[in-house]
Amino acid sequence: MNELTYDGVRALTETLAEPLSPEDQTAQSMPDTSPTKWHRAHTTWFFETFVLGPHQPGYRVFDDGYGYLFNSYYDAVGARHPRDQRGVITRPGADEIRVYREHVDDAMRTLTARGDSDDVEFLTALGLHHEQQHQELLLTDIKHVLSQNPVRPVYGKVAYATARDAAPAPRGWRMHDGGIVAIGHVGEAFAFDNEGPHHEVLLQPFEIAQSLVTAGEWLAFVDDGGYERSELWMSDGWYAVQAGKWRAPIYWDVTSGEDASVFTLDGQQPLDATAAMTHVSWYEADAFARWAGARLPTEAEWEAAAPDPIDVGERDAGGWYGSAWQWTASAYVAYPGFKPARGAVGEYNGKFMVNTHVLRGSCWATPPGHARRTYRNFYTPGSRWCASGVRLARDVS
Repeated sequence: MNELTYDGVRALTETLAEPLSPEDQTAQSMPDTSPTKWHRAHTTWFFETFVLGPHQPGYRVFDDGYGYLFNSYYDAVGARHPRDQRGVITRPGADEIRVYREHVDDAMRTLTARGDSDDVEFLTALGLHHEQQHQELLLTDIKHVLSQNPVRPVYGKVAYATARDAAPAPRGWRMHDGGIVAIGHVGEAFAFDNEGPHHEVLLQPFEIAQSLVTAGEWLAFVDDGGYERSELWMSDGWYAVQAGKWRAPIYWDVTSGEDASVFTLDGQQPLDATAAMTHVSWYEADAFARWAGARLPTEAEWEAAAPDPIDVGERDAGGWYGSAWQWTASAYVAYPGFKPARGAVGEYNGKFMVNTHVLRGSCWATPPGHARRTYRNFYTPGSRWCASGVRLARDVS
């Protein structure tokens, strides 16, 4: 897999933002999304706050007000601007954020040229992987922003996403005998703290689908009244359907009387029935699985069955990586013996271990080098704008 470099990761963020106007970069379409400009600034604030501030003697903070504007949820380092009001931060502008990034990048190069201490090396690696997460969010968030515009504007293609589209896989199921299996990260390579400790779990025999649920299969669910049948839904999910007036997945248009279409970063496009289904919530994924006579896999089942990621550009016939994050039946909780990272960065993952579900794999927006078999993504069960899809499982009697 690709080895991350500081300049490479930082440059990719700017490349992803380049097609967007300053107005695009300022908009916030709902509380769960953040403006592109904010993503660019927040990832820079991370390096300034956790690497340069403590470890670069004499470092000059770029702007004293940025700590309040661009802190996300790190209570240990101070107050922050409300998340649902990030779109009103019209100043600093997009170009001022470019200057901020350049200031921090210059200081980071000076620091790392002196020779990394263990702390600097760890925090820099964490910052790079953190920025990769925001590269994905930048794309999924701007997709939601642009979808709210009645003229259906085009962002364009994401080069690394088109290179990793999943090739169609044979329909069918893969048998797993179950038993005691080891899951979780082990070794010296980078992993987030929530991926460990490595531990054993007991699995019953199960089958897991060889491919992801497709848009065509989901259209059949819609046509069969899937969004109108309360018996298919968890109670909280059925409430979400009613409250949000869900009748189809987000970004779908199946009401025009013509062929179904879907909003993409390339604008409004005809629905491709063979494409992996994406942008569905856990509630929707769970209801679809019940309709299909199956269930969602647990995260331990997923990890036991999944291959390791393949190189960028190669085809992933099963759609394990690079098409859609895959919802699991597992609540996002700590592994046995979990200890968060030391210091303020320990708030990074551990504080979200409530009211969320685990997703595995990676999606079309995940940057190269960021996927691995032990990766634990997580979202609240009603989240629809994230690039999440479905791989089915079922019990073996």
